[in-house]
Amino acid sequence: MSSDKQIETAVSGIFRSYLRTHDHRITPERISILKEIYQLSGHFNVELLHDKMKQNGHTISKATLYNTLQLLINCNLIKKLQFGDNIAQYEKSFKNKQHDHIICMECEKVVEFCDPRVQQIQNSTEKILGFEISHHSLYFYGKCKECYNTN
Repeated sequence: MSSDKQIETAVSGIFRSYLRTHDHRITPERISILKEIYQLSGHFNVELLHDKMKQNGHTISKATLYNTLQLLINCNLIKKLQFGDNIAQYEKSFKNKQHDHIICMECEKVVEFCDPRVQQIQNSTEKILGFEISHHSLYFYGKCKECYNTN
């Protein structure tokens, strides 16, 4: 079985289990939204997801999308990201390595990065302050090279 198929099977199982445990119906719409999300690469917003669903022949209301996104957040299959005043963005979180973001304030490009020093800071902060940190989010804001060179 391919890696993509294994991930699709795993996330589908997690989502179905979550829905059953929390007395939500397992509907074809919810499952197709999950599949569509896990076929996307990178960050996405509701508009992009809605357009992608329509392109692939699904007629799903934005209300259903928003409700399903919240369920997927609740069962830790996606994360909601808010980059400043921008529209909410989402990203897959299953088997997704910890990473942080740099956001261009001009063109709104989002770049992911991973620096092991961030994890070291998190670990030492846990020790020093006696916290068990479950997750973090770190955003840097500025201008990307393209925008910086054009101004």
